[in-house]
Amino acid sequence: MDTNDHKLTRDEFLGQARKFLEGLVAARSDRNVDRAAEPTLEKADRIALFSGSSSDEVQAAVEYQRALYDAGYGWISGPVEDGGAGYPVSYEKAFAGLERGFAIPSKAPLSVSLGMVAPTVAQFGSPETKQRWLRALRRADAIGCQLFSEPAAGSDLAAVQTRAVRDGDEWVLNGQKVWTSGAHYSDVGIALTRTSNGSRHRNLTVFAVDMHAPGVEVRPLRQMTGGADFNEVFLVDVRVPDTDRLGEVDGGWKVAMAMLMHERGAIGGSSSGGSGVFRMDDLAQWLHDIDRADDDAVAQAFAKVYCGVTAAKAMRARADANLRANGVPGPEMSLGKLALTANLSALSDLVALALGPRLIADNGDHRTFAWSEFVLGVPGMRIGGGTDEIHRDTIANRVLGLPKESMARPAAVAKDTGDKEF
Repeated sequence: MDTNDHKLTRDEFLGQARKFLEGLVAARSDRNVDRAAEPTLEKADRIALFSGSSSDEVQAAVEYQRALYDAGYGWISGPVEDGGAGYPVSYEKAFAGLERGFAIPSKAPLSVSLGMVAPTVAQFGSPETKQRWLRALRRADAIGCQLFSEPAAGSDLAAVQTRAVRDGDEWVLNGQKVWTSGAHYSDVGIALTRTSNGSRHRNLTVFAVDMHAPGVEVRPLRQMTGGADFNEVFLVDVRVPDTDRLGEVDGGWKVAMAMLMHERGAIGGSSSGGSGVFRMDDLAQWLHDIDRADDDAVAQAFAKVYCGVTAAKAMRARADANLRANGVPGPEMSLGKLALTANLSALSDLVALALGPRLIADNGDHRTFAWSEFVLGVPGMRIGGGTDEIHRDTIANRVLGLPKESMARPAAVAKDTGDKEF
């Protein structure tokens, strides 16, 4: 990329980007496609949502991201002073569209790091934290994970029990996190902790934790699909410098909500075609290949998926417009996450209908049993990234402006039923 002060026009930018990609990877074709670790229709042996990333897949993603960053494409819209290229977000989206025409390694192993951790560090990190982690995250010299959920604090995130106690210029962390994607190959974790006995939502603080520090232990969690993409993380007397605190002391709820909005933005993008399983041309060709395209019920199920993906693209465009206007993701990102789970469920129904018993019979037929792991994984997406119920509450309260549901029963109802009022 041009490193002079002169900024390229969008066409000039894309022209240079195309030459770079052509020199780095071969153009995608039917005979030359490598989408490792990405669920696609071309991988006959396995189509999965939670498959875990092998060391080779992580390394491929890291090497590709480093090549992008060194050429000026690793953080296109980032501030120049923080290591970005300083271009508008529209350039970044245009580059992402250009990438889809090339056989590139899957970025799945870095999705949390680049889509959630790096934006949160950029938004809330101290100068020291940005200096230590931000450029490293964007270049994939460091990989990040999210240390939020706990065994007794999933959807009710404000109930976290991991404690952080101040000791001079350091904080000492003790607790347990769970369902942490990619913790086994991460270098930094964004941890939500309890730092006081104050009122709910006003007693939490967020820290950037070195995953290699003494006292950090990562244990993999095996899923029913066979993968181990998630982990539980134990923190025992882990020391974190105060400079690696994100946001204010006891002001961590604001940081946590911002990170969740980044998460929902990253996840929601998959609902509109970002995931390999939603390549509709590939899906239509697959139905022809297995002689199921002419079945009316299958055609109707395919149409449902197609319409869902199309609608998700429109919602995504609206969310992106809000992001450009406000600089941070908004609550409408929850719509994208709900669209993703709806589209995945519709695709799962289509696959089951099209394949019938072949879905669970490993008889060697091309792209049949390979879908079984995908179908098993779809229910998990209703939980990952915040449950569907939580997102519906967010939309009701923050988008539609509806009042929050009260847990207390009206006095008249309690009296009529003889129940106690709580």
